[in-house]
Amino acid sequence: YPVIAVNDAITKWDFDNVYGTGQSTIDGILRSTSVLIAGKTFVVAGYGHCGKGVAMRARGMGANVIITEVDPLPGLRAVMDGFRVMKMDEAAALGDIFCTATGIKDVIVGRHFDVMKDGAIISNTGHYDCEINIEDLAERSQSVRTIRAENQEYTLKDGRKVHLLAEGRLVNLAAAEGHPSEVMDMSFANQFLSLCRLAAEGSSMDSKVYDITLEQDMDLATTKLTTLGFSIDELTEEQIAYSKDYTAGT
Repeated sequence: YPVIAVNDAITKWDFDNVYGTGQSTIDGILRSTSVLIAGKTFVVAGYGHCGKGVAMRARGMGANVIITEVDPLPGLRAVMDGFRVMKMDEAAALGDIFCTATGIKDVIVGRHFDVMKDGAIISNTGHYDCEINIEDLAERSQSVRTIRAENQEYTLKDGRKVHLLAEGRLVNLAAAEGHPSEVMDMSFANQFLSLCRLAAEGSSMDSKVYDITLEQDMDLATTKLTTLGFSIDELTEEQIAYSKDYTAGT
């Protein structure tokens, strides 16, 4: 049967993931810790759409943000965006707050816990509770207690304390309320429009994965701008002709 990849729509990942995840993740960290973000060293693992959103918001609140990456392209983007980029092995000893946003298991593991500061805060906003190796943390701990909602304090065998938020699950959902509706509306609109397309055209579509059309992305972005009270310019016929004329300009 045909499938439409709503998650790949520009009006989904470039807004819901970046701005929704960025804000709701910070919200979850603050609700479960009530710490001051300003002046802290904030380590974000992964500089994809979600990681970029978290890094933006953390920097906006005065944090010194470090990015860890395995892909040179987002790693380079992070450098060009003004962030420090390094391996997690190095960042582990520097961070006050950690947030994984990778979609991969074992991003923070035993050797990282071994060098973390006393009082380090660890959270995840990328995937399931496997991004942080909680078994490694438990093995190094002599006791665990819940000090406030969604905040477990692990006392390590050497006396240092590490705070795990939301049991390693998505902190923006487990410790906060997820994305605000003002940014989720585009994702839901894409789902609805995709269902309408399947209802109208599904019987004639091939059994494969289809992308959201650029026209749908553009129409949805235009609608969103209009509802927010903004308008943009339109190209004239002459400008359109110029943009398609390979003999013009450079």
